[in-house]
Amino acid sequence: MPIHVRAEPGDYAEACLLPGDPLRAKYIAETYFDDPVLRNEERAMYGYTGEFEGKPVSVQATGMGCPSAAIVIEELVQLGVKRLLRVGTCGGLQPDLKLGDLIVAVSAIPADQTAVHLVNEPHVPTADWGLVHGAVHSAKEMGKEVRVGPIVSSDLFYNPDGGQYQRWSERGVLAVEMEAAVLFTLGALRKVQAGCLLTVSDVVVEGEFVRITDEEMRNAVDQMTQLALRTATGHQ
Repeated sequence: MPIHVRAEPGDYAEACLLPGDPLRAKYIAETYFDDPVLRNEERAMYGYTGEFEGKPVSVQATGMGCPSAAIVIEELVQLGVKRLLRVGTCGGLQPDLKLGDLIVAVSAIPADQTAVHLVNEPHVPTADWGLVHGAVHSAKEMGKEVRVGPIVSSDLFYNPDGGQYQRWSERGVLAVEMEAAVLFTLGALRKVQAGCLLTVSDVVVEGEFVRITDEEMRNAVDQMTQLALRTATGHQ
């Protein structure tokens, strides 16, 4: 039994969604899973397994930041998880992005030392193409618009270098978040599929900071979760 995800092999499905927030994991399981079973509550990092449209699926909270996410991802792989799909929020870095927009990440700049420690040479953390393609295809079938491209994983939420957001924006980076770089890196190292879907919760460029409302957030997260479940379980 792993130290932090206190479960046994077989307790988790091969497909697992990874929200950062434990309460979002609970919400996803209770709202979208048939017969959800609580598999982990160690350190209040809730994890559940159930079914979505007849296919087994799990959800497990990772906490905030790459170091926390790395622990959870490593232990889920030990438990037999094969497809890991992050569902999170992000700061939009392109001025045409709107609050609530959905992003499918292709790569994640590692502006965080966790992925760097795992691979001590130049490395581009990259999502599994099958999950990227599946998400785009499922979004089209569901009539949902998505943006596809690079993101950046930072180890700072309150960044003292305010100009960094604009520099990332000018290089075409779509959004900033805090976990995808280590997810993609561990996916490559552990030979599992790793992907990332994001909801734009803030816009952090052009000299202003705009935050999504709670109601808009719920609606956007619901759209992202439905897309993620279809992608992770192969409903296309």
